[in-house]
Amino acid sequence: MPIEPGLWGAGDAYERYMGRWSRQVAPRFVDWLGDGSGGAWSGGNLSDKTCVDIGCGTGILTAALLEEATVARIVGIDSAPGFLELARARVSDSRATFRQGDALALPEADDAFDLAVSGLVLNFLPDKAAALAEMARVVRPGGMVGLYVWDYAGHMQIMRHFFDVAAALDPRALDFDDGVKAPVCRPGPLRALFTGAGLESVEVRAIDITAAFESFEDYWTPFLGGTGSAPKYCMSLSEPAREELRERLRARLPTGPDGEILLAVRAWAAKGRVSRE
Repeated sequence: MPIEPGLWGAGDAYERYMGRWSRQVAPRFVDWLGDGSGGAWSGGNLSDKTCVDIGCGTGILTAALLEEATVARIVGIDSAPGFLELARARVSDSRATFRQGDALALPEADDAFDLAVSGLVLNFLPDKAAALAEMARVVRPGGMVGLYVWDYAGHMQIMRHFFDVAAALDPRALDFDDGVKAPVCRPGPLRALFTGAGLESVEVRAIDITAAFESFEDYWTPFLGGTGSAPKYCMSLSEPAREELRERLRARLPTGPDGEILLAVRAWAAKGRVSRE
């Protein structure tokens, strides 16, 4: 997928930065996909379904679909060779295969899958409507398209605290802030995007988890990895500017008596059914 070069290159750095939190969201998202009560999935059972995971990254959502829903087959697609290498190493299930590809021109045939999913990728794609159209194209009539994104402008406090402090010190930080750059990561725009792609029975919901950090260092260190918008901004700073940001953040974050930090993390999830007509 045509994502900004260098933004998501290091699999291990991503794991420390966002992977551990996505790992908590993914099974909740999979449970919701398989819940037929809302009408978006006929039958509510994913165990015999074929799936494609677009922007599969290190394989977190792929693994959740295999473990939580026991899908029949899943293809993970990503543009980053480093992510694919890590996904293949961590997901050894024979039902999963991984291949390099572009989210805006998927290397799959029309109507090839029962389900197309994507985790934490949509906001990084330059043409979001085209991405949804591609997801719908590769899903059979009556099948499902589903994805989730972070609530960057609201209850994604890991990043909200960071960018609120950074922008107060340096207006240039707004150029990296996905709360500003990704207005699609809200319920209304997500719903409009899905309906605009011709998807039916569209639902949007919040998935909330708690991010527990043992210490300020546990919170701060992933921002030094250079993988992702906030770490990329952080590592663009001079050492004195980075140190000032660090100390302002330390003073702002809610810290317990033993140095622990608990932050709210929200993802917005959306799903819709491909028309049978």
